[in-house]
Amino acid sequence: MTRISKYEMFALLALFQLGTTLIFGFSSDAGRDAWIASGISTLFGAGLVLIYLFIFKATGGLTLVEWFPWIFGKWLGAPLAWLFPLLFIYNAARIISDVRFLFPVTILNRTPDWIIGFTFLGVVIYALLGGIEVIARLAGFFLPLIYISLIMEITLLATSGTFHFANLLPVAGEGWGRIWKAVWPLGLMQTFGESIEFAIIWSYVAQKKGLALWTAGGTLLAGFSIALMDLLAVSGFGEMAFQQMMYPAFALLKLSNINYFDNLDAIGIIYLVVNAFIKMSLHLFSAAVCLRYLIGGKSEKPMVVTASLMALFVSMTMVISFTEHLQVAKQVIPYHVWVPMFLVLPGIVLLALPVRKWIAGLKT
Repeated sequence: MTRISKYEMFALLALFQLGTTLIFGFSSDAGRDAWIASGISTLFGAGLVLIYLFIFKATGGLTLVEWFPWIFGKWLGAPLAWLFPLLFIYNAARIISDVRFLFPVTILNRTPDWIIGFTFLGVVIYALLGGIEVIARLAGFFLPLIYISLIMEITLLATSGTFHFANLLPVAGEGWGRIWKAVWPLGLMQTFGESIEFAIIWSYVAQKKGLALWTAGGTLLAGFSIALMDLLAVSGFGEMAFQQMMYPAFALLKLSNINYFDNLDAIGIIYLVVNAFIKMSLHLFSAAVCLRYLIGGKSEKPMVVTASLMALFVSMTMVISFTEHLQVAKQVIPYHVWVPMFLVLPGIVLLALPVRKWIAGLKT
């Protein structure tokens, strides 16, 4: 069986959770307190991901799609399990749409968005056909590159006098209501709830000892990086501008006024390309593994192609307006899809574990 190291899992998790979230204003509904909402979401998110890991270990290393038939039996569990690959394909389609929207407004102004979507997906499929090891090694290489770029960006912006930390004051001046509203459900479900996919990836980790520490570390690294970007964006632009921007991380790069450094947008492109590549790859790989288990296949490769083509079709039939695209992500999916799938169903599995083990004990 294909195996990856704990560091590679750590890198995959951190880049997956950063995703395109690093580009958009995470928890922007909390205004200048977005960094507080992001930090709180990170702490709760780390706990949620560790619950997924606990279930994974408590079921004897069963993957996500195997939890439900194991707990509820074939007739109830299998239909529930089918919901997850379909959701992962939909999530991959949203990443394709993000790429199609963002690339033309950043670097490929005259390139048709459908060509961008086809090309990006083609690269992802090529990598996935090499197996999870290829994606994991790429993540292990890209993670230091992302953080070197992040440190470079912060240094340049600080040197040019971009940050005005008075924009952060008063802290929680509007009360904690809007902070908690940003935390639940979007702040917790986006990125952290999506990490339920690692209940599939963990089965490929060679050495499982200390897996909880590496998992928690990757989550905290990604979450607090997002909180830091929120803090810097608010201090650079102020609350009103930050809330109105679709992708403040790109705009922040333009604030540097150091004459001998041009085209800092390239750093933002690195963030977008690397994180979107890793996140889309894991969505499609997770969907492929789930489909293989559910139909009894022997290889993920045919399932990778099938899931990718389905994601491409869905992305091409999504809303045309980027504003509507974001509204669906913020107002519809968290309540109606992510909470039931990422919280309610795993919660039922967690509560049912003692009963399942008790019944198994009676049979023996």
